[in-house]
Order: sequence, then structure tokens, then C-alpha cells
Amino acid sequence: MPGSTPASSKARVYTDVNTQKNREYWDYDAHVPNWSNQDNYQLVRKLGRGKYSEVFEAINVTNNEKVVVKILKPVKKKKIKREIKILENLRGGTNIIRLVDTVKDPVVSQKPSVILLHELYQKLTDYDIRYYMYELLKALDYCHSMGIMHRDVKPHNVMIDHQLRKLRLIDWGLAEFYHPAQEYNVRVASRYFKGPELLVDYQMYDYSLDMWSLGCMLASMIFLKEPFFHGQDNYDQLVRIAKVLGTDELFGYLHKYHIELDTRFKDLLGQQTRKRWEQFIQSENQHLVSPEALDLLDKLLRYDHQQRLTAAEAMQHPYFYPVVKEQANANTDGTKAISSSNAT
Repeated sequence: MPGSTPASSKARVYTDVNTQKNREYWDYDAHVPNWSNQDNYQLVRKLGRGKYSEVFEAINVTNNEKVVVKILKPVKKKKIKREIKILENLRGGTNIIRLVDTVKDPVVSQKPSVILLHELYQKLTDYDIRYYMYELLKALDYCHSMGIMHRDVKPHNVMIDHQLRKLRLIDWGLAEFYHPAQEYNVRVASRYFKGPELLVDYQMYDYSLDMWSLGCMLASMIFLKEPFFHGQDNYDQLVRIAKVLGTDELFGYLHKYHIELDTRFKDLLGQQTRKRWEQFIQSENQHLVSPEALDLLDKLLRYDHQQRLTAAEAMQHPYFYPVVKEQANANTDGTKAISSSNAT
């Protein structure tokens, strides 16, 4: 469709959350953060670094609390304000990393830092996958209900304390407020977890982007293939997806939303037949795969963002029945559900 304008699209759920809130809630550009004294935090060791930040384990010297200090590299003030505002809005939310403090060193670097609680991530069994995916869905449904897309869901941004059976969704640096029919930057999410909408430059995406990324995580966990879609670049990433989901389905998606594909893609894609999820079952991963897992995966990894399950819908899926049952039992017999406590 030469010269056609992409069709508009709106989120199926939580569409008007920000429309109904005061401007102060989502207008991060006008937000003025409260900066505390950086001397309250003593860095202990470096935990890692990303494109936009360096992360350190630290101690709050005023109360001996272990925290994580995220030191943001020089980026636009607007981006820093956005992350802080989002973390403030989500504070206390289910399985969301808790913002403890914001500090700025007035002398050394003028780099603002975001203080976060610290958890860890490790390998999981079949029940663990169901359990932690369910906990992650709680976090996603919460942030979506607050009008916020995470836009960078991936294993590195999911911290797990396996002993306490706690999960936290972290790194809100790419998160954004959702406004219906708004066009967003497609240069978000990490390549292996980018939804097709990003790869074909469709800017009117919504919360369903996070559901694609969650589907990629689920696929890598149950099939023991990390990452599941292993593209060499953004073009190759779409090719890898098409080799599983098929090109007919891709072109159907493009046609529906009047999306024009970059000519470079057409040569790379060729003709790909949709694969059945059962084809990825092997002896070493079969203990993690069930009909329910494959059905859930199929309902998450859809080209058409409108067809993907929402977080709330996914939580109702039979794949999670054992987890829901365990949590219900834990609540009714007077014991504390292992997943019910929020970070304090």
C-alpha cells in the first residue's frame, strides 16, 4: 500500500488511565524530584552496567539497609525525570522494585542516582517457571493498570530472591506512560525481546508490547533456549520470528494495520511456514513443557498486538492453576502466602 498511513490502534485494557488522572501524574517533564544527601549511601561493590547506567550494591549508613544504587549516565534530564516519576507512581505496587530515595552528588559528578532494593536471579524448575511468571504478570498488570508500559521486559530486569520466593520487576529507564493513539519511539526493549511492532516501525503500540517480551521469556525458559529468537540485528530478529510464526501471518498483520515493510526486509524474509510449538520439544526440555504451557505461549507470541493476552487474561490461564491453587490454600489455612508480601 504505497503512501498509506498506518492504521490507528488502542490498548484493549487500561486505555484511558492517564486521560482520567491529573496531568501531574504523567507529566514527568514538569516533575521536580526531591534530592537527598548522597553521603547517606556508601557504595560496596559494582553489580553491573548498562547502556544508561551503572549499578552498585550499597549500604544506607543511616539505618544499615542494603540497597542498590543505580547511577545514571549523562542522559537528557527528561529521561531521568520520567524514570523517577514512574517509580514514584508505582511505589508499593505488587512485585515492583521499590524506589527508596533519589540523590545527587552536588560536588563530584552531578549524576543523579536511583536507589533500589536488591534481589537476585537464578535458574528455575517447571513449577518455579509457572510461579515466577505468575508473579511477573502481577507486576505487569499492576503497572499497566497504572497507565505505564515497561518496554524492557527481559530476564536481566527480573530479580528473584529464590529463598524468599520473591520476584521484582526492575529497571524502569525505558518505561513510558500510555496515552491512547499516541505514537511512541520504536527504539525500546532489548533486541531478543522486541515485539514485531517495533521491528516494523509501528509506533502506535501499547501495553501488549510487554506481553510479547514476557512470551519470549516463557519460550526461552520452557525450551531451554536463551534467547528464543536470536537475531543478529533488528532485521534478522524479524526473520527469526517469521521462521517460527510464518510469513503469511506476518503479511496479514502488516495488511491489517497498513504497515509498509522496509524493502530490505522483503528480500531477507522469503517464504516461511509457521512452525508448531511441539517442534521445539526435546528430551532435555520436555519436563518443562506441557500442553498448557504451549497454549499460553501461543496466545502471547502473536504478531497482532491486539490478539495477545493481556496480563490479567494471562493470569487466568490454566497454566497457572497449580500456582493459584497453592496461593489460595496458603491464604485459607492461615499461613502466609509466599508471594503475597510486597517489598517494604
